[in-house]
Amino acid sequence: MGLSIKTTSGKILASVALVGTAAAVAGMGTYGAFTGSTTTVDQAVTAGTVVIDLTDPGTLSVPVTNLLPGDSVEKFATLSNTGDSNLNAVKLTVSTATPSLLTTDATNGLQLTIAACSVAWTAVANAVDTCSGTETAVLASGSVIGADKALSGLSSLTPASADHLKITTTLPTTAGNSFQGASSTVDFTFNATQRTGTVK
Repeated sequence: MGLSIKTTSGKILASVALVGTAAAVAGMGTYGAFTGSTTTVDQAVTAGTVVIDLTDPGTLSVPVTNLLPGDSVEKFATLSNTGDSNLNAVKLTVSTATPSLLTTDATNGLQLTIAACSVAWTAVANAVDTCSGTETAVLASGSVIGADKALSGLSSLTPASADHLKITTTLPTTAGNSFQGASSTVDFTFNATQRTGTVK
């Protein structure tokens, strides 16, 4: 009977060892995997620039004196796109820190208009200056003071392009005696905005 017990015990132990081996093999199948593959590439990214400049302020900064009702003064400036990006718009803000009737009376005070020429303007003494190229209306006549005046027809919306501007300031004939001796300094600020974003 002792022989029979030993034999049975040997069979049980052998079965347990077999089950353990099978479990170990199953575990290896669950956690094993191929080694992944990796590749890399570099991409350079550079932001564009939005830059406008009065590369030639011309006569815009020269003071105007002895202006009488009905007089007009024509000033010149060159507005250039010196950045590398197209522009969506350029707007003009004209302000003053020294207000007077010249700048506060929107009807009888100073009126502003702007035109552009495809080439430099030809100055004519005591007369309207002329454009020998293509003339474009940039800003219709209106009160000199104002924020975000939209400028139209500009070539300088394109990089490396420029506009030859004639900036005309007029004192209407309706300006009465109360305007005598009035004085203001007006500041011109050109503001550019980037083009609309696109899919590259």
